[in-house]
Amino acid sequence: MHKNLRRAFGVLVGAAATAATFIPAAAAAAPLQACFVYVSPVGQAGWSYQHDLGRQALARTLGDQVQTRFVEGVAEGADSERVMRDLAAQGCGLVFATSFGYLEPALRVAAEFPAVKFEHAGGYKTAANLNTYNARYYEARWLAGWLAGKQSKTGVAGYVAGFPVPEVVQGINAFTLGMRAANPRAEVKLIWLNAWFDPTREREAALTLIGQGADVLTNHSGSPAVAQAGEEKGVMLLAYQSDMARFAPRAQLAAVTHHWGAYYTQVARAVIAGSWKPQPVWGGLKDGLVQLSALNASLPTAVRAELARRQQALVDGRAQPFAAPLVDNTGRSRLAAGALDDQAIASMDWLVQGVTGNVPTR
Repeated sequence: MHKNLRRAFGVLVGAAATAATFIPAAAAAAPLQACFVYVSPVGQAGWSYQHDLGRQALARTLGDQVQTRFVEGVAEGADSERVMRDLAAQGCGLVFATSFGYLEPALRVAAEFPAVKFEHAGGYKTAANLNTYNARYYEARWLAGWLAGKQSKTGVAGYVAGFPVPEVVQGINAFTLGMRAANPRAEVKLIWLNAWFDPTREREAALTLIGQGADVLTNHSGSPAVAQAGEEKGVMLLAYQSDMARFAPRAQLAAVTHHWGAYYTQVARAVIAGSWKPQPVWGGLKDGLVQLSALNASLPTAVRAELARRQQALVDGRAQPFAAPLVDNTGRSRLAAGALDDQAIASMDWLVQGVTGNVPTR
């Protein structure tokens, strides 16, 4: 997926002297101002932390061709619109809006600043100067679910989820299908937060799920609270977003992580080169945007080997996380043959058999 977007910069170096007067060398092109908006504090792990690692990689790779800055803890809605408008007015030539709820505000600001390029994480609308990008987190979620199914003794997993948007629903379903591939009787119990970042409620939800019999936890939320609860209570963890081993060294079996440095660098190079255009991106395991990483050293060799085989099958396209038969948790058949296409995955609003819970209306 990643294209080699390189540009040669010619800088006129030299001086012409007449008598005792020197004409300075021509100035290099001004660096691109690449600005990032985060929905939560960067912290030491989580959604915004991973995006900020991408920002740092961009800065290291492009050096003096780019200057980066970020604003953290920006609520979706009016606050995000104000922040993005301020950044554009202050000279940012490229703005990364890294939360789902930033889409409509970003579209409005993009219309006001047609010379500024906007990249929105997880969106489904584009404009002449606004692109969307996302990762197929569900691919690694399926693998995490399979690992949970192999290691769980109770056959019950607890899932702490943020908002009921398709990306989150995809992850819940993929995790459940993976878990049931290892244990057909497995059950995933679900609690919605209706928040992306709320450490207190994330912890409370995790403890509730443990009380309901879950001996393995996972989440789609922004803090280490679920990991810390798992470590404290002695249950297993399939971490999300970041490697949470520093918070749960015994509990964490593996982590579903996302990686943005190469993509952010690619985009910035395209803007600098004048070749940027809106081309929505949805990359997965084979593209390096998402990984199942940080495997616990205690995992049996046979489990690791089988996990690697299953991952390679997903990378090669020989296996699909959402392959038939698919039945939802009301008993309705959703797919009798084949595999779900991208459109069906992108609009997913139902839960597979094996999930205890529902998709609330936002």
